[in-house]
Amino acid sequence: MYDAASAGTSLAAGTAATTPSTRVGTARPGRTARSPWNRRNPYPATILANTVLSGPGSAKEVRHLEFDLVDSGITYEPGDGIGIAPVNDPALVDLILERLGAAGDEIIADRKSTYTLREALSLRYEISVPSKYLVKTIAERTGHPELSRLLTAGDPQALDVWLRGRDVLDVLDIDPSLTFTPEELLEELGPLTHREYSISSSPLVHPGRVHITMATVRYVADERARGGVCSTHLADRCAPGDAVSVFIAPNKNFRLPADDVAAIMIGPGTGVAPFRAFLHERAARGADGANWLFFGDQHRDVDYLYADELDGFVTDGILNRLDLAFSRDQDHKVYVQDRMRESGADLFSWLESGAHLYVCGDAATMADDVEAALHEIVGVHGGLGPDDAREYVDRLRSDKRYLRDVY
Repeated sequence: MYDAASAGTSLAAGTAATTPSTRVGTARPGRTARSPWNRRNPYPATILANTVLSGPGSAKEVRHLEFDLVDSGITYEPGDGIGIAPVNDPALVDLILERLGAAGDEIIADRKSTYTLREALSLRYEISVPSKYLVKTIAERTGHPELSRLLTAGDPQALDVWLRGRDVLDVLDIDPSLTFTPEELLEELGPLTHREYSISSSPLVHPGRVHITMATVRYVADERARGGVCSTHLADRCAPGDAVSVFIAPNKNFRLPADDVAAIMIGPGTGVAPFRAFLHERAARGADGANWLFFGDQHRDVDYLYADELDGFVTDGILNRLDLAFSRDQDHKVYVQDRMRESGADLFSWLESGAHLYVCGDAATMADDVEAALHEIVGVHGGLGPDDAREYVDRLRSDKRYLRDVY
């Protein structure tokens, strides 16, 4: 799924809760059993594994994490996601406290509880992504010309571009002489919300556990190291034995087809996560529907995620076709959509025979490029004009045979 915000402030890591003794079961296809654990009441799951999948020299840091659900009573299905409560970077918390001239032990009270300012900035409020309310207040109090222009223009996309890569400290430092009390600042911040990841495990094959495949987001801006709130928390500050607060995010619109139906899966990079779950599940169920995976990344030697498993699925006959696209291993870049076009006749034949097509990964470019390739393949190999090809793809979508989980 995605590393995006969509929940409330009650997801602070380490939330205590009573743990039922019911063990993990396997939900029936199409149904996810009701669980007492949810975004308002997340489960404190122990980390069992936290390993780097990508090789030395890779431009990316991709990790495989496993969480213990064995005594939670939680069930899930392949295609579901998991919400994880992050903790803000302590270094950024310290910088904001310094900017406020605060020690961190100041007591903050709201309608529900009291807590320290450090706890508020660490567990309760979003500080890596400035809220629009804070931006508006800063613009009003400083008269900053660019911010004022963006807000006056009423173009949220342009404002999002300006905010990209900036955090709360960056916005406060637009005017170093500007002062906020802790209470004033917190009033302008949004709640720290969970981040959601596609599950990469099968409950049949990995009972009592849930796996994710996570890209750790890191970058440097204005000589300060920064990163994804949840991904760097898990990568840098969480080890096996530590607990994080989690809940299952069912995704009923991204389910496996019937066992006798073929599946075409397109998942470059960490987009392979749900398809690893799909393949393990279909193998365990003895599903006889054919499977075809398109996977790609930059370099085969360092970016071929789960290489042994995928190659093993081919050897065992679970994966009928595996098309790989490593963009930087030759002079010209090759992507999964290029592999789709190369096998366009076969891909269209699979669709004509009833196959379901799944896409998971980057929404910004990959998903649109894959869809464009799909339209082209349907047009060329189906002998259809642009309008009829579009109608064909739309029909796949309405029949729930073309499903996307993009972020």
